[in-house]
Amino acid sequence: MIDLRLLREDPDRVRASQRARGEDVALVDALLSADERRRSSGVRFDELRAEQKSLGKLIPKASPEERAELLGRAEQLKTEVKAADAESDAADAETQELLLRLGNLVHPGVPVGGEEDFVTLETHGTIRDFGAEGFEPKDHLELGQLLGAIDVERGAKVSGSRFYFLTGVGALLELALVNAAIGQATAAGFTPMLTPALVRPQSMAGTGFLGQAAQDVYHLDKDDLYLVGTSEVPLAAYHMDEIIDAERLPLRYAGFSPCFRREAGSHGKDTKGIFRVHQFDKVEMFSYVSPEDSEAEHQRLLAWEKQWLTSLELPFRVIDVATGDLGSSAARKFDCEAWIPTQGKYRELTSTSDCTEFQSRRLSIRVREGKQVRPLATLNGTLCAVPRTIVAILENHQRADGSVYVPEVLRPYLGGREVLEPVAK
Repeated sequence: MIDLRLLREDPDRVRASQRARGEDVALVDALLSADERRRSSGVRFDELRAEQKSLGKLIPKASPEERAELLGRAEQLKTEVKAADAESDAADAETQELLLRLGNLVHPGVPVGGEEDFVTLETHGTIRDFGAEGFEPKDHLELGQLLGAIDVERGAKVSGSRFYFLTGVGALLELALVNAAIGQATAAGFTPMLTPALVRPQSMAGTGFLGQAAQDVYHLDKDDLYLVGTSEVPLAAYHMDEIIDAERLPLRYAGFSPCFRREAGSHGKDTKGIFRVHQFDKVEMFSYVSPEDSEAEHQRLLAWEKQWLTSLELPFRVIDVATGDLGSSAARKFDCEAWIPTQGKYRELTSTSDCTEFQSRRLSIRVREGKQVRPLATLNGTLCAVPRTIVAILENHQRADGSVYVPEVLRPYLGGREVLEPVAK
């Protein structure tokens, strides 16, 4: 959530952020009104309680005539205090509810617009000309079937659409990717973490995933637990309700977990293969830093993502995501999109978001600097979303005979294989 003091001091900035996101600007004025009622009712309650306490001291010393009058006022005050307390609680609850609906303040450098209004910042690698090489590229599903690596038919039989099995070398390729990604993250100073896949509502809400993203989340009603769509959620909630000494920052974690997404609203999109699925594994980077260091940390996370994709020898570009395509927690987000030959376009493989103090305020995570205690900043960055990375590797590194070149960074985890070969029918 944002700082209420900032809202009061500069409501136009918050209105501009909401407008840029394409979200409800009227929410800002509703929140200002609720906050004013919360503060005024709180003051009224405090005044009445002070009078009540003062009266309590006077009654024992009063004359019989005065005591009767004071007792009458005390009874009246009792009713007024109860009413003021209820009014204060109601105003506070409304303020909190409205505050949780407000998105993070957009960074002033973010391009304004919708999904297609991003700005391309960098392009890396060379897109292969398969025509010049004399063959038509196969898509990842055909390659995966030739390699005995992907089985979507049995995935659908067992679990339904958008589920799959990684088999044989496909399963080994996932393990290679995860180990290589964790290896890079550990070398960069991240603490590797295996995180829970089920979290409580306060963890999910605190991270910002029960707002605009709620329709994509799986909920277990009987247990009131949520399946995570990313290990960002448990990593963000890891230090919930804690105060961290400034000397410990930055704290950096690399979480590996299964991820579950309904993919609501994606009917008809990417239905073939394993690009858009309901369950996948991912290595996620997560950082806790001082607010002043969040922009620099954002660039560091992006650099680690570029290092990873470069090590996989994939052609990719970096985009500055537009305001209307930001998640509610992100003040700014950079995506790395790999070239997918059979689609003829770049598709998102990794993203990194600067969430500034938005999540830490909701999760009550603070930093102690001397005598001062204040919210810190949180950031996240995908290092390896496994299925999409497999898609990009198979399609970009394929050969005419259906075999696939193995990037050098993965070979130690694949028994030294330099090429993945089709299996005999």
